Amino acid sequence: MTNPDNAATQARLQSVIKESRNIMRKDAGLNGELDRLPQLAWLLFLKAFDDLEEERAIMDADYTPALPDTYRWRTWVTGSDRTGEALLTFVNTNLIPALRGLKGTGKAGDTRDTLARVFSDVTNRMLSGHLLRSLVNQLDKISFSSSSDVHAMAVFYESMLREMRDAAGDSGEFYTPRPLIRFIVEQVDPQPGEAIMDPACGTGGFLVEAFAHATRSASVAQRRQTEAKLRGVEKKPMPFLLCEMNMLLHGIDRPNIVQDNSLNYPLADVKRDTVDVIVTNPPFGGEEESLVVGNFPVQYRTAETAWLFLQSVMARISGSRSGRCGIVVPNSVLFDTGVGGRIKEDLMKRFNLHTVVRLPNGVFAPYTIIPSNVLFFERGKQGPVWFYEITAPEGRKNYTKTKPMRYEEFADCQAWWGGRERAGRKEDAHAWKVPFEDIQASGYNLDRHNPNRETALEERSPKELIAELIATERELLGLYEQLQREIEEFKL
Repeated sequence: MTNPDNAATQARLQSVIKESRNIMRKDAGLNGELDRLPQLAWLLFLKAFDDLEEERAIMDADYTPALPDTYRWRTWVTGSDRTGEALLTFVNTNLIPALRGLKGTGKAGDTRDTLARVFSDVTNRMLSGHLLRSLVNQLDKISFSSSSDVHAMAVFYESMLREMRDAAGDSGEFYTPRPLIRFIVEQVDPQPGEAIMDPACGTGGFLVEAFAHATRSASVAQRRQTEAKLRGVEKKPMPFLLCEMNMLLHGIDRPNIVQDNSLNYPLADVKRDTVDVIVTNPPFGGEEESLVVGNFPVQYRTAETAWLFLQSVMARISGSRSGRCGIVVPNSVLFDTGVGGRIKEDLMKRFNLHTVVRLPNGVFAPYTIIPSNVLFFERGKQGPVWFYEITAPEGRKNYTKTKPMRYEEFADCQAWWGGRERAGRKEDAHAWKVPFEDIQASGYNLDRHNPNRETALEERSPKELIAELIATERELLGLYEQLQREIEEFKL
């Protein structure tokens, strides 16, 4: 039964956000959702941060606000009627530069450092100070110290992140569907007090889900300990801002999110920065510059981001007795037997790659139709590798924005999984296992098709088949280029 109070809160907030977006549509400086949503995000961030500071001050009489009074939301929005050019001048010349220039201690969780990072790339795109005044007046109606408002706002924020993804299209980030995030987190099973990380966290979906999972039955002390060990790294400024906001909305009031490239550091340094759990969907299909590639051992060097992230993840959990990971990878990671084969050999010598989940075609459609998989591995001795093929519902050939993958489609795999110990697994129409010796003999080829089900080519659309052929050709070209570089280096 629906709680009438929650329904009223959601209806009120929906009205506030709708009116806010109507206001932004009138401003000549905002062209489309890719401008409007970031503008809304950083203003919401400041409102949420101010409410959070007020709550901290109530709980701790000695708490010192991170911001000078002049730049607090309650001063320049709630306690002022400044508008027009005066408001624009204040925001553009005073507020944003002051936030960028904040200096903290450099320690994890210092809110001044967080604010400085968040606003390092933020700009006010609105050209009308009067419309900006109307917008902040609307957002001032939201109370982030009210649990009902926070919950409802979190729901709306998730929808805004999806819209941001949709607006970006091929030119921007595409984000991991929430059902897939939830499935990966539940199988990796992070526990209270464990150090949890996403080295390519985007807008924070994996971190939010992992924190919720780990603290579902945790005490207050365990919750604080888990929050202190929750970490993320994001390279791009806009997803970084959105991630910080996402953390605040989900009750993580001191998010340890760093704007950086996780691949910028030598593996020796990464190994010393151990975590227990990594859940991630790193970017793939791109290439890193030579300075980044130089952080990796010569025999494992490649410019392809998927391989570099896999190596970085292995290093990061290698120092934890309970180190484990769930990572999304493209098909090329499975079939590569060149540099990728050597990396997989290293993986299976030092870890137990216990499960490969083959995802249905088009999970990330329409943003990419490259087939993808999830690798689950942990510290321990390598045994046979289990494969599980999740197929699209009967009658479906692909997913779309309006008909995405649903969480219920993972139910059979979860029932088969066998819990944390993976007990009682059996081969069936979706599951099969391959002895480690067979994989080793094949040059560490993990591109194993389901022997219990014939995959008819006629089930695949021409678009899917061509896309997979193109992806395969690109992978082969990359291998040839890598081989050419190795030959040239050998000659030198």
